[in-house]
Amino acid sequence: MLPYEYIARLQNAIRRINGCESKYLETVTVSESFQGFQKKTAWEGEVAVFEIYDHPKANRAYAWSCISLGKVRRCVVVLNIPPVISPQTGVQAALAAQILDGTLR
Repeated sequence: MLPYEYIARLQNAIRRINGCESKYLETVTVSESFQGFQKKTAWEGEVAVFEIYDHPKANRAYAWSCISLGKVRRCVVVLNIPPVISPQTGVQAALAAQILDGTLR
């Protein structure tokens, strides 16, 4: 289980970004890697799973915090809206978004 302060920070991010309240459910370890000449880990960490309330399209959110460019810690929140259907696909979607906007290096 993750520390209360960390969960509260992620819940604040869910509230700020999506305007809805949440309840912490569980933590899932996710490891995402890319195949190539050598298999490389793109991201590995703990993803918190939340039930969310009063959102028109989603009933779950996946959230974690990471260091971004400039060494700033930021919260990442991905809603459970297909094709995102699990913590793993939430991480994949976040990585894809970072590749598209040029922030994944």
